[in-house]
Amino acid sequence: MSESTGFYAKAPGSAEIAARFPDLHPPLEATAAVAEAHRCLFCFDAPCAQACPTHIDVPRFIKKIASGNLEGSARTILDANILGASCSRACPVDVLCEGACVLHRYDKQPIEIGRLQRFAMDALHESGAPLPFVPGPETGRRVALIGGGPASLSCAAELRRRGIRAEIFDARPLPGGLNTYGIAEYKLTLSASLKEIDLLAQLGVEFHFNTMVDAKKLTEIEVKYDAVFLGVGLGAIHKLGIAGEELQGVTNALDFIAGYKSGKITSAPAKVAVIGAGNTAIDAANAAVRLGATEVTMVYRRGPEQMSAFDFEYEHAKQEGVKFLWHVKPSGLKGSGKIEALELQELEMTVDDSLVPKDGPTKTLAVDLVVMSIGQATHTDFLEGGKVKLERGKIVTDRVTGQTTNPKYFAGGDCTNGGREVVDAVADGKRAGVAMAAWLAGEKQERHHANA
Repeated sequence: MSESTGFYAKAPGSAEIAARFPDLHPPLEATAAVAEAHRCLFCFDAPCAQACPTHIDVPRFIKKIASGNLEGSARTILDANILGASCSRACPVDVLCEGACVLHRYDKQPIEIGRLQRFAMDALHESGAPLPFVPGPETGRRVALIGGGPASLSCAAELRRRGIRAEIFDARPLPGGLNTYGIAEYKLTLSASLKEIDLLAQLGVEFHFNTMVDAKKLTEIEVKYDAVFLGVGLGAIHKLGIAGEELQGVTNALDFIAGYKSGKITSAPAKVAVIGAGNTAIDAANAAVRLGATEVTMVYRRGPEQMSAFDFEYEHAKQEGVKFLWHVKPSGLKGSGKIEALELQELEMTVDDSLVPKDGPTKTLAVDLVVMSIGQATHTDFLEGGKVKLERGKIVTDRVTGQTTNPKYFAGGDCTNGGREVVDAVADGKRAGVAMAAWLAGEKQERHHANA
């Protein structure tokens, strides 16, 4: 199946979900946006732009907002980051652009760069204006992109702007990867993700949905296309490896988040435990609260200083009412067909920073739902056998070009870096798209010379 338009129309609508998951950072009104834009110092050597993995010219797009040129502002953003709308909502700006704002040096609030970026992008969407780019002259070249997440979308946009046909193959029924299925609704709604892809599809990116690419399918693709981009993300969330994981009421964070975003999950039971302490675990815990759980507990084997979630995510979870249990690990899942209790073993740190069980009985936590969020496995088994070089399941690439050890293959996103931010995946895809186009042009010239 190939399809390129109308994704936004497929977004399930739910007034109840919308009410439970209002924007974490509401959009700015026009007057407030202009006033905030005028606070910017428009630094020449802007550290905010350097802190952005896609290097958006932040002072330039903000200055255009201040002068009322919203179309020019959006174009500046999109020229650097084709997924500027979703990144304006989902990026951890506190540790990226806003974290680098020079106003911190003067003990002042940093410029609200994320909300200003959203303001410019929302204005473009609401105006109904087309994407301010057009496809380049057709080169006759074709690239297959495996996976429909941010890395592939960004790469496809760069290819189309250079006249290269880009076809995305994705196992799911909708494009967007984690933007569509895995980011908390209060950060990035499913409809906002699909609306952005509708805009991007104007470049002529083609989509093949419900298409699982295995080793056999990849071999077929390799023959038909001039190059391949691997943007397959990560695989399933790890399991604990203890008895009881098959019980009803035991799930994982990505399925839980995708479930409520798609409308399949509309409520949470009273007592929920989330295993893990990363940003996705935080999103799942907050979602459980907003879906009606009265007691949500995050369980982590180490302390708050070692959790991988950002500090601001941790503070947000506490404000939502999430409780935390530190230095414990699950030792059993109990229930008769359905989860009823989580057994926990207390841990202590040794002098060499190892964790060992404490002496004494286990604790029991009554639960109605257990959500696993303890990291994801890689999803590159179909590449084994020497297609490209792998290290611990991750695809090895040239960090500048994204090219793998097989020159016909490029890669980017979580399958290469083990799981970072959406904007990092966008940056990977952007670099790879530019490099792929140059490689294809060079190959074409070499072939032309050889046939002359």
